Amino acid sequence: MPYVWSCKEEPEYCLELWPHSSLPNKGFAIFIIITFIMLNFPLYGLLGTKYFWVIFTFLFVMLASVWYALRKNYKDRRILEKLTITSELCRLLRQNPTGEHQSWECNRYWTKVSLHETGGPVPNYITLSGGGRVVEIGSFLSEPERKDLYLELIKVIKKFKYN
Repeated sequence: MPYVWSCKEEPEYCLELWPHSSLPNKGFAIFIIITFIMLNFPLYGLLGTKYFWVIFTFLFVMLASVWYALRKNYKDRRILEKLTITSELCRLLRQNPTGEHQSWECNRYWTKVSLHETGGPVPNYITLSGGGRVVEIGSFLSEPERKDLYLELIKVIKKFKYN
């Protein structure tokens, strides 16, 4: 799962969340090389003709576009969310792909975890509320992962509320 509880002992719980990476850098390199080799097959029949450079240009632009799109996807996935729950407060820190940081905190007793099955940007949208603000958490996770995360958050928040 693309999240882990790094501190599971009282008086502090720490949760780190990040987007899933299904294509590591080595897989990216292999994919680009195989795509390049496969795009060359139609060119062999055109060697020495005037059409070679026309087709080659289009194939090169297509390969460059795939390269750019995959690299942009890597950059857009550089998100990290850290939720810290202590006996006093609940704090969420988010690092966006641009490197910008956002934070939210409130008294942990007033922290409320909500699951919005519909109406959010994604199904089973999780929000934390308290301190006069509502913030999202884990919107980049898959739907089953968000459901599991919601149940775990409820369990941890309840443990703090009743201790």
